[in-house]
Amino acid sequence: MALIPEPFRVSFPDSALTDLRERLARTRFPDQAPGAPWAYGADVGYLQEIVAYWRDRFDWRAQEARLNAFPQYRVRLHGIPVHFLHVPGKGPNPQPLLLSHGWPGSVFEFLEIIPRLTDPARFGGDPADAFTVVAPSLPGYGLSFEPGQPRFGLEAIADCFAALMTEVLGYRRFAAQGGDWGGFVTSRLGHAHADKLIGIHVNLLAVPRDPKMLENPTPEERKYGEELALFLKEETGYQWIQGTKPQTLAFGLTDSPAGLAAWILEKFRSWSDCHGDLESVFTKDELLADITLYWLTGAIGSSFWPYYARMHGGWPIPPGGVTVPMGYCQFPTEILRPPRSVAARMYTDIRRWTVMEKGGHFAAMEQPEALAHEITEFFRPLRG
Repeated sequence: MALIPEPFRVSFPDSALTDLRERLARTRFPDQAPGAPWAYGADVGYLQEIVAYWRDRFDWRAQEARLNAFPQYRVRLHGIPVHFLHVPGKGPNPQPLLLSHGWPGSVFEFLEIIPRLTDPARFGGDPADAFTVVAPSLPGYGLSFEPGQPRFGLEAIADCFAALMTEVLGYRRFAAQGGDWGGFVTSRLGHAHADKLIGIHVNLLAVPRDPKMLENPTPEERKYGEELALFLKEETGYQWIQGTKPQTLAFGLTDSPAGLAAWILEKFRSWSDCHGDLESVFTKDELLADITLYWLTGAIGSSFWPYYARMHGGWPIPPGGVTVPMGYCQFPTEILRPPRSVAARMYTDIRRWTVMEKGGHFAAMEQPEALAHEITEFFRPLRG
């Protein structure tokens, strides 16, 4: 029986927005810990500012309209409702491209980059470089969530996305790109579904985070080892709670919009190329669009599941396991930047490796023009 996607539009009831504003009005803020703002996590003063803006000025309907400007669908696949944008390319032979986001992101990350990929001529490019973009919400995230649904780890997400592209949409072979968990899913696709991929491009490398693998390191590998050790010591608390007791954390973040905002905003500030000033890179509306989607769908708890599955299973890609052509962008404030010698232990056919001048973890939002250029340049020689 054919799996037929149904057209979809985002529209949450007014009652959900009223409830959100009422909860924001009753927020109880903690006191500010001594020391510099943000030194121990989210800053109280900034949270007070953004909660007031969220309650009184943020326009969710305008964000719905931004999302609804793109063709969207849902299809029941592998036992869950999978939401995705499917945007046709404008060119003589558009290449199908799967875009995968991560945590704490959403498809809102892609709204600026999609037109650059689907309609390059609009931005001064060549129509022959056009892609037809498929951008799903990860299973358990946002609009790919309903209460009580099965939870997917990275391997299951990759299998689901491969089925979406081939069995549902009928693409025999496709390109794939992603960052954060999307980089892991994309890399897993390049391993487990290599026959379906023309190549993969990532802006986060899915290499094991084990300092012991750096025996007899080169100077570049030694520097990376020091950065990795600091990251594991200071920046992985969220991974441990999301990966061991996700249900407990879900109570607080499902019940408190301010708590949800604090949990997510701290990551946007820490991981982006903002030099401590969030709004030098993102507007309040962009940040709150992402956070509000998590809030209205009630999907924050299920979004933690890839962390639990990763922490309680093996690494999703074996050494040397990605054999399809691969391209990579190294953004300067990405959470980890393994050297090429380390990446080559997993990716055996690295075709393009670009060190970028600006940008961080949320590359599609922070640097959509630069990332679109890199994606285009990498996949151009691989087109059939």
